[in-house]
Amino acid sequence: MLPQDLPYRPNVSALIVRADGKLLAARRTDMPGAGGPLSEGIWQCPQGGIDAGEDTRHAVLRELHEELGTDKFIIKYEYPEWIPYDLPEHLIGKALGGRYKGQTQKWFVVEFLGKDSDINLAFQNPPEFDVFQWVSPAEFLALDLGFKKALYEHVLAHYVSRP
Repeated sequence: MLPQDLPYRPNVSALIVRADGKLLAARRTDMPGAGGPLSEGIWQCPQGGIDAGEDTRHAVLRELHEELGTDKFIIKYEYPEWIPYDLPEHLIGKALGGRYKGQTQKWFVVEFLGKDSDINLAFQNPPEFDVFQWVSPAEFLALDLGFKKALYEHVLAHYVSRP
C-alpha cells in the first residue's frame, strides 16, 4: 500500500484551559529536548486514539486521565469538525504502527478544575510527558510544536475567536 493510500487514525485531543485563561502545554518524553530546560523539546496538547465503538467525549476524558493522571476536567466545547493532519514523509510507515498517513482529530476545549498537584505525569507507564506548563495562547504558539504547528495555529485561531 502506498503512503498516500493509508487511512487517517481517528484521534481526540484536548485544549486544556484554566479559569485564568492559561492553556496546558505538555512536553513529549520521546523527542529530543525532553528532560532539559523548558526552552527545549516538543510540546503538545494531550491526545490519543479512540477505541473501537468509543464515544469521542468518553475517549478524550479517558485519554486525559491516562496521560495526566487526573479526572478533574469538564468538557466546555467540542470543535465542530474533524481536523486531519499528515505525518511528515519520513514518519509514514513508521509512526502510528506504520498503518496510517496521519490522524484526524476531534478537538475539545476542556476546563481543568483541579490544582497542579493533581496532575501526575507518571500515572501512565511509560509517561508520555515529562513536564507541563500553563501558557497564554501566544506563548503556546511560540513553543516548539514540531510538525503540528499549523494544526495548533488552526485550533487556537478558532479557540480565541469563539464568543
